[in-house]
Amino acid sequence: MALNLNLFHFCNFVLVACFTCPIVCISSHERSQAALFVFGDSLFDPGNNNYINTTTEFQANWWPYGKSFFKYPTGRFSDGRLIPDFIAEYANLPLIPSYFEIGKQHFVHGVNFASGGAGCLVETHRGFVIDLKTQLKYFKNVVKLLKKKVGARESKQILSNAVYIFSAGGNDYLAPFSSTNSTTPYPEREYLQMIMGNLTSVLKGIYMEGGRKFVMLNMVPVDRLPNIQALNLQKGVKDGDFIKKITSLVKMHNSGLPEMLKQLEKQLPGFKYTLFNLFKVFSESIDNPTKYGFKTSKTACCGTGPFRGIDTCGGQRQVKEYKLCKNVKDNLFFDSFHPSELAYKQYAELLWNGTPDVVAPYNLKSFFELST
Repeated sequence: MALNLNLFHFCNFVLVACFTCPIVCISSHERSQAALFVFGDSLFDPGNNNYINTTTEFQANWWPYGKSFFKYPTGRFSDGRLIPDFIAEYANLPLIPSYFEIGKQHFVHGVNFASGGAGCLVETHRGFVIDLKTQLKYFKNVVKLLKKKVGARESKQILSNAVYIFSAGGNDYLAPFSSTNSTTPYPEREYLQMIMGNLTSVLKGIYMEGGRKFVMLNMVPVDRLPNIQALNLQKGVKDGDFIKKITSLVKMHNSGLPEMLKQLEKQLPGFKYTLFNLFKVFSESIDNPTKYGFKTSKTACCGTGPFRGIDTCGGQRQVKEYKLCKNVKDNLFFDSFHPSELAYKQYAELLWNGTPDVVAPYNLKSFFELST
């Protein structure tokens, strides 16, 4: 059977409700808590893709997704909670609602705009996902709603104290390497500049609306994901050229990210950032799974084929066959691309109170407390 390997799922949205929001008072306790606004891809998507016109390649709203914590599929690409869910818990915030659920939930504590399959570039999985610039547009919608709900002064304070967390870029680098392609549509450095340019534009857009505290995750070692390992086998590249290309792009992105953030800090008064070295902790958990409490870090819990790297978890995508491990806590990866809830919890703990070798210049505990 030929491997059917559709790459990373991160995705796009529209608000479908009218809100009549009278100005309300919020308690001093609510006011003192920094809100959390979430942007990005499937590492962070809480189920936004359930509400858009897309395909099952960019959704995860069926069993066994969600089996470990929620006990039902929420649309998260894991067996349970994701990094933003844990960060909200540590910050004493309620679960942050997806953009499409803010009509029925309290949203002064933040909103999650992330979309499985989405990239920084509009072209990445165009028509199937919510790209980062569209996520910015939806954030601006929320800012308007927030002003109606709590008034201009309160909303300004909420937006200024809030933390804005991003996981973005993975799909931009992975999408070109489909089963039929093996290169980026532009020279590598030019492609990187396009991605960084769009990301910078979105950060500035949030800053213009009042955002000041930004959290960035760098890229994971995508060449080590079960799906990419399986795809490399399918391509039959003896010299590892396919893996080398992806590795090169990830290294370029991860070296360019801190420079971009430093430039923004110089350009924009009051702009604060912190950078989480997800590449480092992800690599360590793959290299030393037992240190992190896992029995295996190479093979996914749910999927089929080599490394269970064919993205078939739940049997709702193109290939219906899949296998599910007996104990998901044994596996670092839940499906062909995404970590398990237990892995996300460990990463979130390091992001929350980790040391400067993994999160700097602030860990999130101190970043939430930082006044602007």
